[in-house]
Amino acid sequence: MAPELSHEEILRYSRHLLIPEVGLEGQRKLKSSSALVIGTGGLGSPVALYLAAAGVGHIGLVDFDVVDKSNLQRQVIHGKSTIGKLKVESARNKLLDLNSDIQIDIYDEPFTSENAIRIAENYDVLIDGTDNFPTRYLTNDVCVFLGKPNVYGSIFRFDGQLSVFDARLGPCYRCLFPEPPPRGLVPSCAEGGVLGVLPGTIGTLQATEALKILLGIGDTMVGRLLLYNALDMSFDFVKLKKNPKCRVCGPHADIKELIDYEEFCGVPGHDHNDEGSAGKDRDITATELAERCRSGKLVLLDVREPHELQISALPNTLNIPLGQLAGRLTELDSAEDMVVFCKAGTRSTRALELLISAGFKKVKNLKGGINAWAREVDQELPIY
Repeated sequence: MAPELSHEEILRYSRHLLIPEVGLEGQRKLKSSSALVIGTGGLGSPVALYLAAAGVGHIGLVDFDVVDKSNLQRQVIHGKSTIGKLKVESARNKLLDLNSDIQIDIYDEPFTSENAIRIAENYDVLIDGTDNFPTRYLTNDVCVFLGKPNVYGSIFRFDGQLSVFDARLGPCYRCLFPEPPPRGLVPSCAEGGVLGVLPGTIGTLQATEALKILLGIGDTMVGRLLLYNALDMSFDFVKLKKNPKCRVCGPHADIKELIDYEEFCGVPGHDHNDEGSAGKDRDITATELAERCRSGKLVLLDVREPHELQISALPNTLNIPLGQLAGRLTELDSAEDMVVFCKAGTRSTRALELLISAGFKKVKNLKGGINAWAREVDQELPIY
């Protein structure tokens, strides 16, 4: 039986109670319901805030990162006073300040194959606020195995996506994306950027879908994918169908348990460090590079986009954006010593692989990119 509402709660949720589709019974249903928010960043911030404000009685938060100043442009659940603190604790304090009548459980740990079932099994709905493919596939598979809805959202620059994947009623995430994209093909928001308001738009839509599911009202996004572009304010919808060959939810599924998702996707799913590395033998640190620059001739290849040079730049460098590198290899001399760098070392690692495959042998990756240079060598440069 759904719990009763106190007089204080009736006043708090009075605007809900006036809606026939919600009413007193619906609000009591929300009070007895639960939602797990995976990630307390750009998407997780508005999701958690609106679920708490709406009166979802039990909210779980999964994250193991700490608040960074660069988060505050879009992760509105955090603030300047919580920089350096655990995101789940920062988020919990904000939610309890918003609504002290609800229960907030926090999981300061990576969401992995080892703990995902334990964490997720007691929640009614899972909301995917992640920013990496291993956790995205893991979240999907957990929802399929536990028979729970997965409220999906993703963001990049000005574009967002939204759907509800529920294998009991329609397709799952793997039906749409059976395999992850090749490593490096899809840049992260840390590499490519994101309009600060975009996660607010998509995250609020995710919260809307979660509330509809918990209330049992309206038509959810099961079987549909929303494509949103903020630049032209367009909303497009794509119909999705269940894939009969899906390896997780199809009639002949061969994946029956959680797998190693980092191996499956070929990328790490939980990496606090914003310091791209090509490996010990292929890296050079900023301090080592400064010494090399003083002692001998060296080609510095900057593979960032031209507009990034306005933020920070090193003198006497050659700028060839990563996307143009394959077509401009003739501009480089494989006989020269070369160091490749970008913002934080991720794109330059991919550039290094391309150069080595093309026969360049005297090339290194600047570990941590120009941001590492700004931290270790030249503090006059900004970190971004």
